[in-house]
Amino acid sequence: MNDKVPPQLKPRSDLGIRTLSSVAMMSVAIMAIWLGGYAFMGLVITIGLGVLFEFAKLVLGFVHSLQAQILWLLGGAIYVGLACFSLILFSAPLFDMTPAIMLIAGVIGTDIGAYFAGRSIGGPKIAPRISPSKTWSGLFGGIIGAGLMMVIIQAGIYAFRDGEAGDGDVYLAYGWFGLMLTGTALAVVAQMGDFFESWMKRRAGVKDSGRLIPGHGGLFDRTDGLIAVAFAAGIVTLFQTVAAS
Repeated sequence: MNDKVPPQLKPRSDLGIRTLSSVAMMSVAIMAIWLGGYAFMGLVITIGLGVLFEFAKLVLGFVHSLQAQILWLLGGAIYVGLACFSLILFSAPLFDMTPAIMLIAGVIGTDIGAYFAGRSIGGPKIAPRISPSKTWSGLFGGIIGAGLMMVIIQAGIYAFRDGEAGDGDVYLAYGWFGLMLTGTALAVVAQMGDFFESWMKRRAGVKDSGRLIPGHGGLFDRTDGLIAVAFAAGIVTLFQTVAAS
């Protein structure tokens, strides 16, 4: 008996389309960061509006009371809006793009470290009912990845300037160990943002927040960690501003 599955019935891998989508997304992001100014601001606002739209769709999928929907949508506007404002603020000439680059690089490092540690080590799940694929080993891998990425990026910026610190090197004063600690906090917050979106999707009964990015889902799926980190950074900045005034 021939148990082979006909080629036309085998599930096709989406690795190719995922790779192309990743390259396209990274190219746009790198170009916007390189250009800075209005290009970066325009990208942040565009993505923010798209994320807010997907956030609203998820909310309407599991919140049925009109009053509760209004509160959720207001909370989403504050959550996404403050995150976008923080990224735009941290890309202003005063900061020389450095804090914005550090936040983005830290989240990328978290994703890379969590992916490889989770796949190679595995182990106990953090919250299997919310996100079955997230493990404690992945979290620790993300922490290491975020810290290393922030150190590497900051070292690269410092070397590019021939050892002269610029106005945007706000993290340099903490030293490399301080950068690793900052990366630890960043990775934890990014994972919390991931869990929050996963919880919303489970409540709404959907796999992805949208279908805009082939092989990756929606904008919210790709930026959940960055939004949480930028939102937290915005809260910290507001408290520091109030305390200093």
